Amino acid sequence: DLGEEARRDMVISLEKLGFGIEASHHEVAPGQHEIDFRYSDALIAADRIMTLKLTGKTIALKHHLHVTFMPKPIFGISGSGMHTHLSLFKNDENIFYDPKGKYKLSKEALYFIGGLLKHAKGFTAITNPLVNSYKRLTPGYEAPVYIAWSERNRSPLVRVPAERGEGSRAELRSPDPSCNPYLAFAVILKAGIDGIVNKIDPGEPIGQNIYTMSEKEKTSLGIESLPDTLKKALNELEKDEVVKSGLTDHIFKNYIEAKREEWEIYRTQVHQWELDRYLTIY
Repeated sequence: DLGEEARRDMVISLEKLGFGIEASHHEVAPGQHEIDFRYSDALIAADRIMTLKLTGKTIALKHHLHVTFMPKPIFGISGSGMHTHLSLFKNDENIFYDPKGKYKLSKEALYFIGGLLKHAKGFTAITNPLVNSYKRLTPGYEAPVYIAWSERNRSPLVRVPAERGEGSRAELRSPDPSCNPYLAFAVILKAGIDGIVNKIDPGEPIGQNIYTMSEKEKTSLGIESLPDTLKKALNELEKDEVVKSGLTDHIFKNYIEAKREEWEIYRTQVHQWELDRYLTIY
């Protein structure tokens, strides 16, 4: 589509800025593109996300296009996520890898995943901060709404890619590109490290496609869902002391206040869908 040449120019510009681009391709939805860059420590990765956004918007304008990082700009097709790959290093060695461990993962890796799953509801208001974010987090569009983990299955919240060794990592699939990466990475790491400190068991990986499971099957496996509205996500954030501690009191209080106001403004608007649905009937 028209974005192909623009994306190529974005990649060239990012490489000139020192990015290690690992992949660049068209995604499943019309006009949807993905650029993956090489891992780094959390702060540098957050800086690069901001640089990538600014670069993308600038290059797009030169092609008479507009780049949006809105999670769900078009109804009926897949939204845009910001899948985040996570690993911990100690003395330049990936501590998530253990050739003798279960699934060739270390206990630290499994506990880290356990922390992500335990606090997923609590950090969702940060990783998915918009009213629109929850239009993406709905079943049916490959969105990761189910709190579980898997080795290869893409339907749960956390996936462990097949690569092992220095490439051992956990992929958190719920964040979207509208999030503040500095806040998002802070609460994600806080959740994972809490899992290590408190040895939180993530349970067994889910091999089945959760999207095709019945409610009874999901309940029997203890699979819960992420909040499905911003309001519910904010309620979960307020209850999660670990996630709150990753934000500091000042940021938490101001964030909650701003997002509660955003929800109320949205809630009281009359949307076009309502007019199309009801105006001529009643």
